[in-house]
Amino acid sequence: MKKNNIGTIFFIKLLISIVITLIILILIKSSSSFKNDFYKHIYSNNISFTKLKSVYNKYIGNLDMFDSVVKTEPVFNEKIAYNSMEKYLDGVKLSIDSHYLVPINESGIVVFIGEKENYGNTVIIQRIDGIDEWYGNIENVNVKLYDYVKKGELLGEASNDLYLVYKKDGNILNYEDYLK
Repeated sequence: MKKNNIGTIFFIKLLISIVITLIILILIKSSSSFKNDFYKHIYSNNISFTKLKSVYNKYIGNLDMFDSVVKTEPVFNEKIAYNSMEKYLDGVKLSIDSHYLVPINESGIVVFIGEKENYGNTVIIQRIDGIDEWYGNIENVNVKLYDYVKKGELLGEASNDLYLVYKKDGNILNYEDYLK
């Protein structure tokens, strides 16, 4: 694609995003019932960022103007390797090597990075299928909050133990269904 076409496509997508945002803001300002419904939905319900991204990509397309031009292959593309596993609180504790580089199990959006009681430094990724996957005991985190991450990419580093928890709509899921 020529540079002019890429810039034009990017500009059109940006304008569409701005128009959608302005329409929502106008509706919030002019209608108290819409405002109440909007705030109730945003603040009360669990928003699926991955579903939002897929709807956006389906109808508007990817906002990254270089996505179709520059193709790269990940250098780090792994599956989690562990020595043993045992049930731990809401999930599983995997025994791993010291300074183990932790790969991402499934593509999604990073929705939390911080301390969780009994899990240490934790990264939560909302997967494409709507499941929240917790990675506990992560050091040297390689992702940022709200990053879109892909399966097999490097999440960070862990030593000796890695904790995994799988949740959907607040319900704890069986970890054995996701570790293959």
